[in-house]
Amino acid sequence: MKSSYLPGILAMAAIVLASNILVQFLFGNWLTWGAFTYPLAFLVTDIMNRVYGVAAARRVVFAGFVTGVICSLIGTQIMGEFGPLVTLRIALGSGLAFLVAQLMDVAIFDRLRAGAWWRAPVVSTLVGSSLDTALFFTIAFSASLSFLEPANDVSWAGDILHILGHGPEAPLWVSLAIADWLVKLALALIALVPFRLITRKVLAQVA
Repeated sequence: MKSSYLPGILAMAAIVLASNILVQFLFGNWLTWGAFTYPLAFLVTDIMNRVYGVAAARRVVFAGFVTGVICSLIGTQIMGEFGPLVTLRIALGSGLAFLVAQLMDVAIFDRLRAGAWWRAPVVSTLVGSSLDTALFFTIAFSASLSFLEPANDVSWAGDILHILGHGPEAPLWVSLAIADWLVKLALALIALVPFRLITRKVLAQVA
């Protein structure tokens, strides 16, 4: 492994670790604090992809995946007020969503890397973020997948409420997913600034 990959790997591991901790704390009615840290994973992947290529980006993704799996395993052994801090469905949803979404991000970025500098990070992150949100919330909370962990009662996520408090009625987890997705979209656009600055600086150093 090239030593130049190490900062990206450490950054990804730190983001995944922080997100696994912060996802337990609510920010308002529809978000967790983890919603603000996790999208940074796409920024790290895209920077590595732009500077070092597909192979490096995939290494960083797998490092984040391993970190997430370890966090989930530890969380399943820590008992909270209502059971393990990390349930099987959340562990499955988190791991699968991260791996699929990040690898999709890497593939799309690589296809678009020859275009305008902003196109690859914007399109790859928007697609990856959308896929991540859809997979995680469906696997973790949809009543149709309750067979994955029958002993885990997630009926609270199925409470029928107005979407984000104002829209048509839907299960609570749909509001949580939409709020999470909107934050990811906003951060994807904001992240263009550090993406441009960091890649310019690093590319100048390795040139």
